[in-house]
Amino acid sequence: MAGGTSGGMRIPTTADLMSMWNASGLKEKLIFTFLMLVLFRLGIHLPVFGINNEIFSRIASGNNILGFLDLFSGGALGKVSIFALGIGPYITSSIIMQLMAVIIPALEKLQKEDGEAGRRKISQYTRIFTVVLAAFQGIIFMGYMAHLPGAITAGVNHIMFYVSSVITLTAGSVLVMWMSELITEKGIGNGGSLIIFVGIISGIPLYSSKTAQMVMNDSALMWGLVLLLAIFFVTMVFIVIMQEAIRKVIIVNPKRQVGNKVYGGVNTFIPFKLNPGGVMPIIFAVAILLFPSTILSLVGQANLPAGWVQDLVLMLNKIFNPSGITYYAIYFLMIVALTFFYASIMPNMQPKEIADNLKKYGSSIPGIKPGRPTADALDNILTKTTFIGALGLGIIALVPAFASYITRITTLQGIGATSLIIMVGVALDLINQVKTHLLARNYESFLKE
Repeated sequence: MAGGTSGGMRIPTTADLMSMWNASGLKEKLIFTFLMLVLFRLGIHLPVFGINNEIFSRIASGNNILGFLDLFSGGALGKVSIFALGIGPYITSSIIMQLMAVIIPALEKLQKEDGEAGRRKISQYTRIFTVVLAAFQGIIFMGYMAHLPGAITAGVNHIMFYVSSVITLTAGSVLVMWMSELITEKGIGNGGSLIIFVGIISGIPLYSSKTAQMVMNDSALMWGLVLLLAIFFVTMVFIVIMQEAIRKVIIVNPKRQVGNKVYGGVNTFIPFKLNPGGVMPIIFAVAILLFPSTILSLVGQANLPAGWVQDLVLMLNKIFNPSGITYYAIYFLMIVALTFFYASIMPNMQPKEIADNLKKYGSSIPGIKPGRPTADALDNILTKTTFIGALGLGIIALVPAFASYITRITTLQGIGATSLIIMVGVALDLINQVKTHLLARNYESFLKE
């Protein structure tokens, strides 16, 4: 028989899969996502008017913070393009709004009780705050550019250049935000994560060529490179394990008799992810740390008068320098804290609500009474699971950075653990969304037959 059978179940043929692919709308979603990412990549190559970007590009390549930020913007910062600020203001704004929703009762009510209308209002507030942040960052960035010798093209009016450039950078950041939301809504995957993912991928050839040149100049580093790549590979394996690992909590469902038939009575489970936030704690930690780091880096390179202000800036620069031990300690603690924060705001990880729903339907956890004891037990399980996940994520984030230090191959630090986790996490999320989409379509087809 075509496609074959196994225990009465029809195995789908290639024709079935192609038909499902064409009918599911997945093809259109993937094409739309691809076109939006192409539009983003094209915008990266459109420079801000009146800028000699070679001046800033040389500074960015020699500065750890600016180089790291340039990697996340896909090279837009180094080129001083209209997308130089990238998705950063939008992500920072999202973080602040999520934190505010926990602190301010009115925002918490909008998020939890007012349903879709409340979420739309919060999204609108996030967009408005993104514009404010982008304008602020644009002012700081262009103020720094204005003080770089030769950065502004000769003959350009400085006041008009400053105003128009800030407006252009703000508009560019808003356009990136719009593309990100469109990808999330009409495409496949999370738009913001995909834009960062594409930016990181685009920087790999440059980092690879730098590494190859470094090894060719010093053959003693060859074994160090082999060791570093092996560590990167093992890290990727652990990232996949972390992303896919779940803690199953067994649930006993009651039997119900409807007429002559008995339903239920089958044990199921609630899956709690070891890493509930996925790549978001990493992205949030990087966004939060890069904001003061970038400001301090730009201010630190200005000609500040000698005194306590200069000393303070130099001290803070050391603390927030991505190559320093203090930075990695703060980075680790922030990943752990943000993993717990992200787990606490996820709707499917609220112990009290889960316990209430189980009690409502007569289900229970074996050996635990319904109601408050179930909520306490779930809270204990979630705390332990999230702690293990947060600790694992934090350690994974630090391993390649220390490996680069040990092997003396520093050219790959830009695409270290942070970039690896984001790349693998986003790729896994994209694959899972494609699978979910096809599976949902498969069930729809099954129900229609």
